Amino acid sequence: MTSTTDPGLRSFIPVEPESHFPIQNLPYGVFRRRSGNNPAIGVAIGDFVLDLAFLDEQNLLATPSFGGRRVFTESTLNAFMALGPATWREARQTISRLLREDEPTLRDNEPLRERALVPMTEIEVLLPVEIGDYTDFYSSREHAHNVGVMLRGPDNALMPNWLHLPVAYHGRSSSIVVSGTDLHRPLGQTKADDAETPMFGPSRNVDFELEMGFFIGPGNALGRPIPIDRAQEHIFGMVLVNDWSARDIQKWEYVPLGPFLAKNFGTSISPWVVPLEALEPFRTAGPEQNPRPLPYLQSVGDCSFDIQLEVTLQGTRMDRSQRICASNFKHLYWNFYQQLAHHTSNGCNLRTGDLLASGTISGPTPDSYGSLLELSWKGTKPLSFPNGETRTFLQDGDRVTMTGWCQGNGYRVGFGEVTGLILPPC
Repeated sequence: MTSTTDPGLRSFIPVEPESHFPIQNLPYGVFRRRSGNNPAIGVAIGDFVLDLAFLDEQNLLATPSFGGRRVFTESTLNAFMALGPATWREARQTISRLLREDEPTLRDNEPLRERALVPMTEIEVLLPVEIGDYTDFYSSREHAHNVGVMLRGPDNALMPNWLHLPVAYHGRSSSIVVSGTDLHRPLGQTKADDAETPMFGPSRNVDFELEMGFFIGPGNALGRPIPIDRAQEHIFGMVLVNDWSARDIQKWEYVPLGPFLAKNFGTSISPWVVPLEALEPFRTAGPEQNPRPLPYLQSVGDCSFDIQLEVTLQGTRMDRSQRICASNFKHLYWNFYQQLAHHTSNGCNLRTGDLLASGTISGPTPDSYGSLLELSWKGTKPLSFPNGETRTFLQDGDRVTMTGWCQGNGYRVGFGEVTGLILPPC
């Protein structure tokens, strides 16, 4: 059986080398035709979406693992995600076969092909998953060190626990939005260093955070931890994440319990969920971990991925977007398997559709820092743009766009983008 990630695979649909969605990728999403149809599950391929709901109705996706269940006619990916890795592999093999250049089923049936393949320009992307719970980690050593230096100085940059466990907080799933959703500047309490009392008003320090996240497929029962060597069986796929942050609100509220209103006004994710299987050719080692983690956090082999990441910003008076950050997923100190194992180590039950995010992914150089807090070094080093403008934090009308991809030999496996614009406060 041909591997679905074989670099030699070609689809009958033309795909440019720099497209994020070749046949080696096949990310899942939920979309609605602009003509007004109901939500449908699809797979991105080149500049098209393959309508899996329609193919399911035509009995072209029936597999033994489904047991007669029409999971692709649902309005979210949850039912499919819950079925586990064996079913995911089987479905992926079927979809890949239907799209191959030597397979006539769709290629040579024009009415079927025109109904099943929808141009990206004719769809609206929707939130792909019904997200029950959301956890945001703090797993980049570079980011944690940078923030620690700003707050406590270089001698106490990392807190004593940071090198021993993946730090995280519980976020708000109700305010997770799909790419393209614009967000209002949040209101909240802030306190200037020289003020005696706090004030209530719009945040002046709205920021982005470059992150990635993964969705839980099958969950675990309450009281039954997921061992690290079984973690991959519970991860369906990955998305880009922008964890919007209000730094001035965060500074005042985070003691003693951590982020709250500074984070939960909005979190943006990309619409296409890239399966782990599509990322297998791009596995790589993460940073060396010293001290060695406790046994339940010890992962074996290459447990990270070589995913190139970029962030651009475009203000209302800029004629084009400007790249302000270039990082890589492989910089993360704590990998996704360690995050999942730690999350469930106390018996916490994760459920299908839960989202676990990486935390800001900063690299070792100033141009690879994954937030404006770091890029402008707490506002002391403003970013300059070709039109003469500068930024320390985001202004109303600023659009932030993140993208990420794995570079293969003549093809890319990408995540598309996650974009959003900061609107004035309500």
